[in-house]
Amino acid sequence: MDLAGLTAHIVDRSESVNPTTVVLLHGFGAPGDDLVSLAEVVDASVRFVFPEAPLELGGLYGDSRAWWLLDLARLEDELRRGVPRDRRTEVPDGLVAARTQMLRLLDQVVSRLPTKRLVLGGFSQGAMLALDVALHRDAPPDGLVLMSGTLLAESEWDPRMTKLRDVPVLQSHGRADGLLPFSIAEVLRDKLRAAGARVDWHDFVGGHEIPMTVLAAATAFLR
Repeated sequence: MDLAGLTAHIVDRSESVNPTTVVLLHGFGAPGDDLVSLAEVVDASVRFVFPEAPLELGGLYGDSRAWWLLDLARLEDELRRGVPRDRRTEVPDGLVAARTQMLRLLDQVVSRLPTKRLVLGGFSQGAMLALDVALHRDAPPDGLVLMSGTLLAESEWDPRMTKLRDVPVLQSHGRADGLLPFSIAEVLRDKLRAAGARVDWHDFVGGHEIPMTVLAAATAFLR
C-alpha cells in the first residue's frame, strides 16, 4: 500500500475488524522489507505496517534505505576503534523531513485502516525516528517498541517526554552493542521512566540485533 508516498508492507494477523495496528520502522542501510519477517515470529493478533524508508543508498549492496543520511566515514572509524558515539546532542539533518513524512503516514494509517490502537516502533534508526515522531505527534501512540535505539536531540526531546506519561514502552538493547552505546540506552530508559512512561526494559547479551528473547518480549507486550 502507498502511504504518504512510501511503500508500506501490510501483514494482517488480526482476528478483528478493528485491530491494533503496529507500525515498525527498519534501520539504516536495511532493505525496505527488512522487518517484515518479524510478523511471522511475533505471535500476536495485530496488523503490522512496515514502511520503506524514502532514501535509497547508492553504492551499497542490494536495496539499502535510510530515514536520514549518516556520515559513513565517521561511522566506520568508530566501528574500527570500537568506540560507539554518544549522539544525544545531535539533531540529524533529515530528521525533521522524516518526522513530517511519518506523521502524515500515521494519519493515513488511522484514516484508511480501521484501528483500535496504534503502536509505533522500530529498530536502530527506525527506533530513533519512532520515538521522535511519538514526541511530536498531537496524540501519543498507544504503545512504543524501541529496539536498539539511542538518545538523539536531547534538548528537543526532554521537554516533550511527559507526553508519554502512562504510555507502555518496550525497550531493548544489547550489552555489547558496538554501534549505539548501551549506557546511553540506559539514560534514555531512565528519562522515559522519569517522564511517567511504563517502560518494559530488556537488555541482552549481544550486539546490535533483535534476538529471540526480544521477539518473545514483543509478543507478550503486543498481546
